[in-house]
Formats: sequence, C-alpha cells, structure tokens
Amino acid sequence: MLRFHFGPEDLTKVRVATEPHALWEIAVSLHRLQTREGRWAYASWFRDARAALRQAGLDRTVKSFLLPLFPRAGYFPDFLTPPEGTQGLDAGLEAVLATPDERVDGEVELLHRAVGAPAWTRRLGERGMRQQLVDALRAYHRAVIAPHEEHIEQRLRAERARHTRTLFHAGTEGMLDQLGPTIRWRPPVLEIDPYPDHRDVLLAGRGLLLIPSHFCWHAPIALADPGLPPVLLYPLHHQPATTRSVGSPPLNALLGTTRAAILRAGATGCTTTEAARRAGVTPTTASHHTAVLREAGLMASHRHANTVLHTLTPLGAALLEQKPRQDG
Repeated sequence: MLRFHFGPEDLTKVRVATEPHALWEIAVSLHRLQTREGRWAYASWFRDARAALRQAGLDRTVKSFLLPLFPRAGYFPDFLTPPEGTQGLDAGLEAVLATPDERVDGEVELLHRAVGAPAWTRRLGERGMRQQLVDALRAYHRAVIAPHEEHIEQRLRAERARHTRTLFHAGTEGMLDQLGPTIRWRPPVLEIDPYPDHRDVLLAGRGLLLIPSHFCWHAPIALADPGLPPVLLYPLHHQPATTRSVGSPPLNALLGTTRAAILRAGATGCTTTEAARRAGVTPTTASHHTAVLREAGLMASHRHANTVLHTLTPLGAALLEQKPRQDG
C-alpha cells in the first residue's frame, strides 16, 4: 500500500496536470507493450504501434534499449519522468539530459538491485549515452504517441472538466475521493491499494500533483524517491464527452462562429488560453466571450489555485447537444 499523508497546507496545494506528461506517457505505453493486461482497451493503438515501430526501424531499439529501463512490474529510475514533462516532450527530454550524473548513477544502481538490467545501463551517467537515450525516446514518441496526441489531450480535458465539477460541489477532498477504484481518501491520508510495495510519503506542505494518464492501466504510480516533488500518476478509464454539433451551422448562426467555438471548447473544460487557441482569437477576446456566455447562463467558470476553468452549464450543454428544453 502507498499512503500520502496530508498536512493542513497540502489540501490547498493539490494540482491536476493541465497537459499530458510526455515522459510518463512514454513510460506507461512501454509498459503496455510488455503485457496483455488491459490489451482490449488499447487494441487499435497496440496494432498501430507495432506497425509504426517496424516501419520506423525501432523494433530492436525498443526491445534492447528502452524496455530494460522501464520494467512494468518493478522499479524504474525517477529521472526518466521529470516534472518538466508536463511542459511538453522537449522540456522533459532536456531535463533527462541535464540530470546530474551522480543521480543517474544512483538510480541505475537501484534498477540493477531491484530487477536487474543490462551492463550498458551503467553508462547512462555519461552524457553521450544519455543523449542516445533521449534520441531513442524522441523517436519512440514520434512513432507511437504523437499520432494519438489529439485523442489523449481530449481525454485529459474531459478529466479536468470532471474535476472542476467535483471541486465546485465537493471541494478538494471530494475530488481525492473520486480518483479511481484503487485510490481511497481517508482523511488525512490518500491510500493507493494494491501497490507493489509499502510506503508512506509525508507531503509536509509540498502538496501533490495529480497526473491523469491515457496509457496508465489500473494501478496508479508514484515516484520512488519520497524526497522528490510528490506526484501520483493515475489511469483514465472513462470516455470523454462528445458533442454532435461540432461545426453546426445553426449554432454558428445563433452565437457567431467564435462564440460557438468557445462554447464547444467548454464541453470538455478549458482555460481561457485554451479557448482562445481553439477559437483562433487572442486570450483577451476569448475572455470577453466567456464572460458573455457566462452571463447568458451557458458557461460556468471555476477558479482553483491560479487556474480558471470554463465548463458548460446544463443549459449550455443542452444547446450544444441541440436537445429541446422541457418545461415543467
């Protein structure tokens, strides 16, 4: 069992990643290649991934270079999933490359003691070998994850919208209590059971970063070193919200193209910046439109920490789905 012990400050410092963590997704997608567990949920991806790896000539690289570093049923080095991964693939890979040699050597030695590893892994403390690793990770991501990024991001937006609704109605503790079947909130402790080992992590005012993951299956994962910034990777098992009216001319005519696009963005939850990007306008313009939609009762805005998320009200959802309202 893994247990995160919360102090008084930690509940105010719970965050949910706003973007997919590129390095964590690489790690757990490699886990998917090592087992048939949950294969049905990733059947089309698995088929596409196998074909893409063969076409890119990466079969041997994955088998001999990547899989030994990411064993599914045991420890793998924390430096492979740096916090910078939430800022995108490039930032994450730069952090892997910049990891101090001494830390890499220590974590690779833990890998050898925990599950065993090829002798070449002890050279990862050398920057040149780490550059080869970064190149392999980038090529793997380009072949099997990048083609699915839009779907992964859509699922993450849906999850963030779900959290926003829960935060609004039940607060942070309510959100912690609804993360998944293997995660339980027993104040002031967040328990993950089953877990490969028994550990207690004292948050001690550092808070907790929750990272929803597309490729994580069934079992949440945390960093092995309790001294690192605390994170919990947990699986997404629900289906994202969909709408039938994307690109609907009647909705565009009613609200205007920009405002309709922003309303659609709210279907899976969005920040002002995300709404602006999806509508093709500036954040200032998007902020004006979200305010109008909010005043019309079509959108709701919720602030959590330094982030404002916009979601649909029941009226906004009904309009987007083109469902007739029933009076009485």
